Amino acid sequence: MFARVKDVALLLGRIGVAVVFFAHGLQKWDSGVGATAGMFDKIGIPLPTVAAIFVIVLEVIGSIAFVAGFLLPLIALAYAVDMAGALISVHAANGLTGDGGYELVLVLGLTALALGFNGGRLSLDHVLFWRRREARPESARELETA
Repeated sequence: MFARVKDVALLLGRIGVAVVFFAHGLQKWDSGVGATAGMFDKIGIPLPTVAAIFVIVLEVIGSIAFVAGFLLPLIALAYAVDMAGALISVHAANGLTGDGGYELVLVLGLTALALGFNGGRLSLDHVLFWRRREARPESARELETA
């Protein structure tokens, strides 16, 4: 029973993180790549158009994949890069808390990492990649680790 509760909690965590990223991605999508790239250029992010496309795709499409549990480690690392960029370029000067502080980007980036590498059994990654590995005989798994 504990495993089921854990899996549901991990799914709820992925949903919570993805909803926040998705909402911010939709804001950037609505503004457009040009406006987002202009904002990125203004705050000194290198390759602002490439960065804008990366962030919009990550925060919109990546959030859907994160909820579904597809390519979790990859999405988690991309989220962490996204939040590291936001922390360094925008929020660090404002301190941890208060107006413009970096507490949200810190929590989002680190939580995404934790959930990305511990997505639980209620994920496509588990169904597509891990379940087959767990079902193999013990002797086959020993050969892999040797």
